[in-house]
Amino acid sequence: MDKLWAPWRKEYIQGLKKQRVCIFCKKDSNRDKADFVIKRNEYCFSMLNIYPYNNGHILIAPYRHIADFNLLNKSEALDIMELIKETVSVLKKVLKPSGFNIGLNLGRISGAGFERHLHFHIVPRWNGDTNFMPVISSTKVISESLNELYRRLREEYDKKGRT
Repeated sequence: MDKLWAPWRKEYIQGLKKQRVCIFCKKDSNRDKADFVIKRNEYCFSMLNIYPYNNGHILIAPYRHIADFNLLNKSEALDIMELIKETVSVLKKVLKPSGFNIGLNLGRISGAGFERHLHFHIVPRWNGDTNFMPVISSTKVISESLNELYRRLREEYDKKGRT
């Protein structure tokens, strides 16, 4: 069996046992760069998934800690949809994907890692991004560091803010 050396995963694995704080609620605006928070709107924010399915995997969550989709008020729902639209636009410009998977997992059985705070996933997809690695070895290759991707996405959001 081949091994893929990924020592950065140790922090995540150990943190699963200790994690009592919601990763979406603990986001302090003074730590946006450290937490990979890309954009803040009035009712929601976006952040890079630090354990992504694909390069550019972004999470969008309301500030309010809720799990039930039906509890989103109209302002929150609209703000989230607007941020999803803007994020897709930025990702198209920066990463040039062939398509996207956009959705949310409600409840643990659906695959929600943080089931008590609903959040949307935006996953860029490219032709040929499914190769032998996930099939043969349950391994996904991510081709760009989070710091570099964060820098490029923030630059594009900043450009959009100036227009």
